[in-house]
Amino acid sequence: MLLKRGAKIYICDLIALARESDPRFIRRVGKTATFLTDKFLENIPPIPPDSLSVIACWHLLDLLPREAIPGLFAKLWSYLRAGGVLFCLLREPSLANGAGTRWWLESLFTLHSDAESKLPFPYPVVTNRDIERLVPGGNVKTFLTRSARREILAIK
Repeated sequence: MLLKRGAKIYICDLIALARESDPRFIRRVGKTATFLTDKFLENIPPIPPDSLSVIACWHLLDLLPREAIPGLFAKLWSYLRAGGVLFCLLREPSLANGAGTRWWLESLFTLHSDAESKLPFPYPVVTNRDIERLVPGGNVKTFLTRSARREILAIK
């Protein structure tokens, strides 16, 4: 449907990489583990800066260590053109499980998921204030859902 409208679509499944805790992205020194954000971001296909109208990600920020989020967000933000939107779902603090839930666009207007996963989220919840700090100019809209999630629209 989007292709018929002349859209160019980039698909990158960072969620599967984050969910697997791939050892390529972890450096261990003694008992200290460091997430290699730059190595993780190498999995994004080449996308020209300021070229995208919409970026959609579901629970990606909930699946990454806190120190990786600013770098990921800055990279995604660089791809958006002026007026572009970053849409993401974030869990509410009360939602401890669901890290394995799969999401997809059923149509241009319908987001769908499979049965709720029992897999726990590996990191603390990302707050609305955290997102506001990441968005230059702070143009963020948050919508609460009945399913213990927040829909976030960050507008460039």
